[in-house]
Amino acid sequence: MQLGMIGLGRMGGNMTARLEQAGHDVKTFDPNVPSTAGSLGELRDQLDKPRAFWMMVRAGQITDDTFHTLLDLADRGDTIVDGGNSNFHDSQRRYATANERGVHFVDAGVSGGVWGLKEGYCLMVGGDDEPVSRLEPIFTALAPENGYAHVGPSGAGHFVKMVHNGIEYGLMQAYAEGFEVMQHSEFDLDLEQIAGIWRYGSVVRSWLLELLYDAFAQEGSALENIRGYVEDSGEGRWTIQEAINEDVPVPVITAALFARFASRQDESFAAKVNAALRNQFGGHAVRTAKDA
Repeated sequence: MQLGMIGLGRMGGNMTARLEQAGHDVKTFDPNVPSTAGSLGELRDQLDKPRAFWMMVRAGQITDDTFHTLLDLADRGDTIVDGGNSNFHDSQRRYATANERGVHFVDAGVSGGVWGLKEGYCLMVGGDDEPVSRLEPIFTALAPENGYAHVGPSGAGHFVKMVHNGIEYGLMQAYAEGFEVMQHSEFDLDLEQIAGIWRYGSVVRSWLLELLYDAFAQEGSALENIRGYVEDSGEGRWTIQEAINEDVPVPVITAALFARFASRQDESFAAKVNAALRNQFGGHAVRTAKDA
């Protein structure tokens, strides 16, 4: 099957390679790396009708700009797939806009990271039945066995991926806190060894634990060369916002997001306020900048 891939970064490049290994004809465009096309217009001309364009670019303005450019280039019956981490509300809006022009829009939540080329990508797809069914050979080639599902109508794919990433935040934070307790304990524990044995038979075994074991093996149990500064790409925030809209409590995901915020502070102003208050009402000693 033929596909136009837009964006050849860590995900898009490996997805293209996996599709080509499966025998699909992938035309590409990325202004930053060698591609089959030098522009989106040239990419369109390299594809047979009905065309399928797959956007694999960062969520935000670049996705919106790429979408509208493609919409102006596409013919009725063509399909635009957004495989990035877009907000599902944006995907629903783009679906409605594309539908007015007779162009299909499909939102595909993609999980797999840098391991996807070898292991496959879990795909959570939202959109109308006709374009999703037509593109199923692409989805099944990208996914491992049983790793693809058409989860619902427009927006459902990115909604499910959003919640997936929110859960990921909580899982990662639980591992992080547990290993910190062990790292500070009175015992001289080999964290690499413990992560290693937990991979077998333990109720907390998971792929994330396997990756943590690999990190300890590469960096050492103290992770001395890694700074504890953790970014977030937005999906955890969106999950919490939707939970608030639905009156659903998500304390674990919320705490995990806030822990990421705290990781970026050189020093907490809130902690300074706490220290100042203890000093004011109880005369408790404070540490000054000179004590650092």
